[in-house]
Amino acid sequence: MPPHDLGTPRFEQDLPRLLEEGRHDYDTARGFGLSGKLLALTALFVMVSEILIYVPSIANFRLTFLDDQLNRARTAALALEAAPDGMVEEPVARKLLRTVGARALALKTGEARRLLAVDDMPPQVALTIDRREIDGAEAVLQAFDTLLRGDKRVARVLDDAPDQGGVLEIVVDETRLRQAMLAFSIKVLLIALAISLATGALVYVALNHIIVRPVRRLTAAMVGFGDAPEDPNRIIVASDRSDEIGVAEAELERLQLEIHNQLQQKSRLAALGLAVSKINHDLRNLLASAQLVSDRLQTVPDPTVQKIAPRLVATLDRAISFCQSTLNYGAAHEHPPSRRMAPLADIVEEVRATLGLAQDLSSVGFVSAVERGLRVDADPDHVFRALLNLGRNALQALESRGQTDPQQDQIRVSGRREGAVVVIEISDTGPGVPEKAREHLFEPFQGSTRSGGTGLGLAIAAELVRAHGGSISLVEGTIGATFRITIPDRPIDLQARARERARA
Repeated sequence: MPPHDLGTPRFEQDLPRLLEEGRHDYDTARGFGLSGKLLALTALFVMVSEILIYVPSIANFRLTFLDDQLNRARTAALALEAAPDGMVEEPVARKLLRTVGARALALKTGEARRLLAVDDMPPQVALTIDRREIDGAEAVLQAFDTLLRGDKRVARVLDDAPDQGGVLEIVVDETRLRQAMLAFSIKVLLIALAISLATGALVYVALNHIIVRPVRRLTAAMVGFGDAPEDPNRIIVASDRSDEIGVAEAELERLQLEIHNQLQQKSRLAALGLAVSKINHDLRNLLASAQLVSDRLQTVPDPTVQKIAPRLVATLDRAISFCQSTLNYGAAHEHPPSRRMAPLADIVEEVRATLGLAQDLSSVGFVSAVERGLRVDADPDHVFRALLNLGRNALQALESRGQTDPQQDQIRVSGRREGAVVVIEISDTGPGVPEKAREHLFEPFQGSTRSGGTGLGLAIAAELVRAHGGSISLVEGTIGATFRITIPDRPIDLQARARERARA
């Protein structure tokens, strides 16, 4: 169980409050938020589907209505033709026409046209509908024409006669047809609304449980964490879902944990920076006093003092300069390197002397394997500090095993040129770098290779090397630990480089 699981119940209880007090207007979001939009879109899409179904349906309804009238007209025509001499009494004819729903009924055979029955003399016929020639697109257009302009309009409808040898013609009033179509449209609309609401409600209930509520939980978690990222109780706990929502919860949990840990680290660094600044202020004054004393040592005629004094003065100057830079910007950012062609062997020898391994009686051996005359295009002070940090780590690793033997416990520094790149390797015969420290090897407070270490030495070395456009890495598969530094030459004019090397 993750450490922040202990705060999960409180987080779940705070969900409503977080939604209420979030930086965004969640009252509006809940009024017509994701769930409201989902319901509205579902209803809209169902209505669109119903409209697509309604268009051919209304056209088919109109044709069916006309077909029913024509079928009744055929029956009436057969009855009228079967009457003696083709004549029926006027009340019977009117009754047949009312059954058909027509004002007049005629039969055309060849060129002859015979009026079988007429109710009242119809007004002027507005349009002619030939049922035999209506296709799908035309049926749709005629249906909407009837809906829009069919009120109190008279139409003539043509179709095949009962004996298939003539044309049956009826004159009808479109008002009745239009009223039937409007009633059918209202019925379809009500059914569509009912289906839309029912479908939308079902989809809303399902998706609200599957998507909307988890998304609200994610939103509340982000808002709550944004208000107090230092509070571990605000970190979301991912559910056991395996879909996209589950992946989002897991990634949000990982991100919040990472941000929370980084904030804690930043807070510790800020506190440490304040303490270091205070210490550096007093330390700089002490070092300045020591520098005055060391200047007087240069006047002592003793050969040993004369040999040690310059190195002591240089070390004090470097310490005072670093304290001043730390006070200037708090985070101890390094100043840009002042690059020049410097002898690497001299820098390595200074590192050896600073580590206290220059005497023959040293308990740890030191081997310098730098190519003769090798010069590195870099800031000598930066290279010295990088090698010193690596060398100090190596020395501490060797001394941590107890009694040391200079023949077996050694620190080796090698240097060579590979084209325009100088490669420096510093290695030791110690226990090597623990596996758990390799992932954050060059990160402060995380990449320490020993118990109680801060990891600042490797982080500072990496920063100094990268400022030169170089790289630093741990070489795998070696005895002990081997770090490789590469420093490329500056891309300047080759003739100027040759003159600089000649002057050096």
